[in-house]
Amino acid sequence: MLKRIFKYSTLIFLGILVSSCNDYKSIRESKEVVYFRLAETHPGDFPTTIADREFARLVEEKTNGRIIIKVYDNESLGDEASVIEQVQFGGIDFARVMIGRVAEFSPELNVLQLPYLYRDDEHMWKVLNSHIGDYFLKSIEDEGVIGLGWYGAGARNFYNSVKEINSLEDFQGLRFRVVESEMAKDMIRALGASPVFIPYGKLYDALQIGEVDGAENNFPSYETSSHYKVAKYYTLDEHMRVPEILIASKKIMERITEEDLEIIKECARQTQLFQRELWRKKEKESKDKVYQAGCIITEIEDKEEFIKAVEPLYDKYAKDYMDIVKEIKEMR
Repeated sequence: MLKRIFKYSTLIFLGILVSSCNDYKSIRESKEVVYFRLAETHPGDFPTTIADREFARLVEEKTNGRIIIKVYDNESLGDEASVIEQVQFGGIDFARVMIGRVAEFSPELNVLQLPYLYRDDEHMWKVLNSHIGDYFLKSIEDEGVIGLGWYGAGARNFYNSVKEINSLEDFQGLRFRVVESEMAKDMIRALGASPVFIPYGKLYDALQIGEVDGAENNFPSYETSSHYKVAKYYTLDEHMRVPEILIASKKIMERITEEDLEIIKECARQTQLFQRELWRKKEKESKDKVYQAGCIITEIEDKEEFIKAVEPLYDKYAKDYMDIVKEIKEMR
């Protein structure tokens, strides 16, 4: 039985599911135009959202207009937790989500987001585009979700409103907002700070009034959320690179032809390079804006004490996959 990620009204959900089944029951035989929905949490001008639309364009082009995917951005179909649940049961067709959310019901995905796992961005992409990445895309199918491809989200770094962070000692006594993930909470504790969960939309106010001291995220999120205005200390430690994943509902994909499913997968793979380039440009723009705003950027050159502090997380979250972890670390 799937672990429920989000408490969703049973009556509403069943209504969505029945409607979805009626809409798609004859997709395999139909030659008419088929419309799908893709859920995205970011706004329309964000790199992942633009890449979603490129994915939709490619699918429409390569199916000669038989399959049309409409992108619903800015959480218009719900937050990531509820969207994933609907994808599992066929209420939503596609979604772009963080793997941290998917790992809540498919824990082996935690391997790909272990702290200080990757040397740099290129290392991560070598892993994701290898047999290891293919293995993890396929690993979630038993949970009603098909992994289509990977998107990038840069490196996550700490930022706060109190002081520069140069060592583990500087984490002591600080409260950091984290995503709703047990591994993220354990990482904060391992570094010596206290984890606090606050919905992302409320984080700016929480930072401004001192409800939390800081948070952690990539440069574009730090900049577009305006968090840099209320938390000027940004620590470049690159503790996590958390891949994003484009997913499809297995229930819905079982109703289309194998040929069309392969076209959809190929379009997702092609979109990856497009998204990566968008991300690089956006990351540079955000970084420049943050520097110009006078934020204090501290680069951690020697991360050894940080790496050592989080070692227990490897035992807790990747104990059965240490052979894969070893292969990832040794990949060149």
